[in-house]
Amino acid sequence: MTTRLRIKCAYLGTEYSGWAKQTRLTTIQGELEHALATVLRVSRKEISTIVAGRTDSGVHAIGQVAHAELADSVVLTPSALALLAKRVNGALRTDAIVVHSIDKAPEGFNARFSALARHYEYRLADRRAQKNPLKRDVTAVTAYDLDVAAMSDAAQALLGLHDFQAFCRPRAGATTIRTLQRFDWQRDSEGVLVAQLSADAFCHSMIRSLVGSCVAVGRGTMTIPGVLAAREKGKRTSEWVTMPAKGLTLVSVTYPPDDELLGRAEGTRQRRGIPAD
Repeated sequence: MTTRLRIKCAYLGTEYSGWAKQTRLTTIQGELEHALATVLRVSRKEISTIVAGRTDSGVHAIGQVAHAELADSVVLTPSALALLAKRVNGALRTDAIVVHSIDKAPEGFNARFSALARHYEYRLADRRAQKNPLKRDVTAVTAYDLDVAAMSDAAQALLGLHDFQAFCRPRAGATTIRTLQRFDWQRDSEGVLVAQLSADAFCHSMIRSLVGSCVAVGRGTMTIPGVLAAREKGKRTSEWVTMPAKGLTLVSVTYPPDDELLGRAEGTRQRRGIPAD
């Protein structure tokens, strides 16, 4: 019988080509699976991981969740499992990726399909903000003076169940219907604009495009009705800029109680749609 592990980790994505492993590129998934295989003394082909949010190149995480499917040949005693996170961190040989915990996954747990919501933060320093060099790797910069109230109004107008294709890079066979549960802006103590976003799921580049639409409103180059009209056209738009990856961080992932994990996973696998009026 295969063993499924639940992994909680964090990473600074600056030097990595995103989560998903790629030939000849250094990625979070590739490094994590290599470290797991090293510690467990198995071939990398015997380690397979699925993640809650497949972050793009340069995107960070402080609350990423994944599960690893171990082949039948891999045997983990309770004592070995208790030490696994520490040993994997040692095998990673970097402080840019940190495994917080590894435990046996509850019955029915799927890091991707069991999730109820993903929660992200986007940091953007405009001309008014005080630049902090200690946070430069996780903060995007713009030369404009942005109207945070207008950006907040735009963010609120985008909430709800919609087809977000205007904000997403297309992927064959993938739906772009999502429920945007939270999107708000405020300035922190240094004047940096910080957005908090939550959704049942996000499609490719969706968050950075959502942020870009709000920046356009904050600059005064677009109106909120204009952004909504672009969304309703149901196709990818170039009316605003997709913002840099460095400002984006996956903060956490929400899951249901253990006895609802399997049901949630089965429901999520069904293709999303927008109910008719």
